[in-house]
Amino acid sequence: MKTDMDRKLRDFLGARTAKSFAEVLGLETVGELLRHYPRRYLKKGELTPFDELEVGDQATVNGRVKKVTVRSLDTKAEIPIADVQKWARRKTLTKVVVTDGSRDLELAFFNQPWLAAKLQPGTAALFWGEVTMFRDIMQLKSPGTEILDTDDLSEAEIERRARPFRPLYPATAKLPTATIERSIKIVLDSLDENLDDPIPELILRKERLLGLREALQKVHLPDTEKDIRDAQQRFRFEEALVMQTILAQRRAVTDALNAVPRPRSEGGMLDEFDQRLPFKLTEGQAEVGEEIFADLARPHPMHRLLQGEVGSGKTVVALRAMLSVVDAGGQAVLLAPTEVLATQHHKTLTKMLGDLAEEGMLGGAERATRVGLLTGSLGAAARRTAMLDAASGAAGIVVGTHALLEDKVQFADLGLVVVDEQHRFGVEQRAALSQKSGDNTPHVLVMTATPIPRTVAMTVFGDLAVSTLTELPAGRSPIQSSVVPAKQKPDWLQRAWARIREEVGKGHQAYVVCPRIGDEVKNAADEEGEFVAGEEEEKGTKKQARPPISVLQVSEALAEILHDLRVEILHGRLPAEEKDSVMSRFAAGEVDVLIATTVIEVGVDVPNASTMVIMDADRFGISQLHQLRGRVGRGRVPGLCLLVTDLWPGSKSYGRLDAVASTTDGFELSRIDLETRREGDVLGVAQSGKRSSLKLLSVLRDEEIIFTARHVANSIVSVDAELAEYPTLRSFVRSALESETTEYLEKT
Repeated sequence: MKTDMDRKLRDFLGARTAKSFAEVLGLETVGELLRHYPRRYLKKGELTPFDELEVGDQATVNGRVKKVTVRSLDTKAEIPIADVQKWARRKTLTKVVVTDGSRDLELAFFNQPWLAAKLQPGTAALFWGEVTMFRDIMQLKSPGTEILDTDDLSEAEIERRARPFRPLYPATAKLPTATIERSIKIVLDSLDENLDDPIPELILRKERLLGLREALQKVHLPDTEKDIRDAQQRFRFEEALVMQTILAQRRAVTDALNAVPRPRSEGGMLDEFDQRLPFKLTEGQAEVGEEIFADLARPHPMHRLLQGEVGSGKTVVALRAMLSVVDAGGQAVLLAPTEVLATQHHKTLTKMLGDLAEEGMLGGAERATRVGLLTGSLGAAARRTAMLDAASGAAGIVVGTHALLEDKVQFADLGLVVVDEQHRFGVEQRAALSQKSGDNTPHVLVMTATPIPRTVAMTVFGDLAVSTLTELPAGRSPIQSSVVPAKQKPDWLQRAWARIREEVGKGHQAYVVCPRIGDEVKNAADEEGEFVAGEEEEKGTKKQARPPISVLQVSEALAEILHDLRVEILHGRLPAEEKDSVMSRFAAGEVDVLIATTVIEVGVDVPNASTMVIMDADRFGISQLHQLRGRVGRGRVPGLCLLVTDLWPGSKSYGRLDAVASTTDGFELSRIDLETRREGDVLGVAQSGKRSSLKLLSVLRDEEIIFTARHVANSIVSVDAELAEYPTLRSFVRSALESETTEYLEKT
């Protein structure tokens, strides 16, 4: 059933204006227009007659310009109005005398000479600001100004424009804020007092929220600051409730799916593996392991996010889960975003398992399995063997890239899918693996080494249960980080290369990381998902374009500086065999310095690597720098990370590098990172070209609102998953799901 909020704007504004809203802002219905909220409010004083003004008041007056003069504050000479544009960057005082017909009022504008051309004698305008007295003359000092574009405005229209809080909307030259404001008032004046509200009445009362009609009035036409706060609070809750209802419904759907229970069994490979571990599990690893085992034992699929600091031991937790599934007769898949990472995972798992990964081989353990590897660059024979092992069930664990998603790749009994670095995969790719397990849905464990604040976890990953590892295993060494301003202090960069030489002299190894490969400059990620920047560098407030430094450039430069060391390069466009060979030699200690792109960002584990130099560090995000830094300090040797930049201290981007250097707390860095980014970036929509559906709600700021909305949504969906009793909320949910603006939800 259509409501007032569903009606087309042409019914209220006429076809021509409605067409402008549709073409310029994409707004076609009453509801869309009324949820085009002000981006901020212009605070004015009360509209006051000239003869009632008092010193100290914040007031708004309606007057007509009587006289305007501009003087130089240096020479005191008057400047002709025709020449004011030439004085735009000089110290000036513009005085404007306005009148209401019987009294005059003087306005003083400092360093704004161009206003004289706009405020010519006879111009009608509103002026607002603090009333002051100067040399017995009453003034408004540096007032706000709004020129009245017509002489025949009604008294009601002037009063509307002079309201104490004037809304300013996201607007364009073709559709200015004044037109939006007038249109919204026309629509508001035409609406019924009672509007269908997506927030149930009981919740409105319990949470002390404004009803929809009152909230719309106060958000667009507020009289007080409290009106603005109360209205925005209501709409933030509404946005949170719609989002959390979608996620609650998804959780309900997942919980209704069938999965084969994979309870932990005694005396299997998992027990054998635990007994052989050369270290004791941290308390966090043990607790998260029990959460996962409990999920795997249920007849419904696990959907859990495992997040943890760099080096917190997520791989061990995931491997224990996979062994539990294999012990229960199933298979497990580890899906990695790049071939380098998949190969590294395969080697790590094989090494950790030892003879437990050698089923059917001479020397294999009594209870053992095989760990398969399937990537796009495998040779035909190796690929056939890997696919046969997966389809027959001989490989209990299969590690791979997107190649695992191909239709011809089949499994005997897929029980668990582990996804490494969730942000590299979409829901469709996860679903493709899920479809390979027949009528039963496999359990899913998602891993990320990018710490996620609680509010973001409740939104972007809201349909997954969340487990967090914060404790680092014993034996991890501290990492010292420093910013190297290469342009300001070039000797510091030379010292960085000397430090690498010193570390190699002690028997250790080093990474040098660059933003791009060097054979071309791009503004996007390459095939391996490596970061390739095309930004500009800062020097104070001046920006100078320079391509980001490359692996090939640095390799050439270091050929002389480190001529006696064993230096090699690694990047995503090398042939698979060469990448594998380079990493193997580096891990074996046969390479002293590895010059690489961010292909080594995650998963690479070389305990002997003690030093990392990140070139053009300002080209990387905070979280990415933290990830890269986590490749050193993984053994008994303290780590050193040097962040090289051409930026000069004091710039905003340099401050980000200082933040990274000041702490190794990934959750603190994640908070800093997200605070500096737009909401769309947080939700994963800015990169896709879509706009966020969150207009007022901030997933970083509004934790309490999101938490409350999550509880309300769970309560509603638990008894009415289809929202039959809440038709307006159901309509909002449907609209959100049909809209491109919620594409970020598909990230989960």
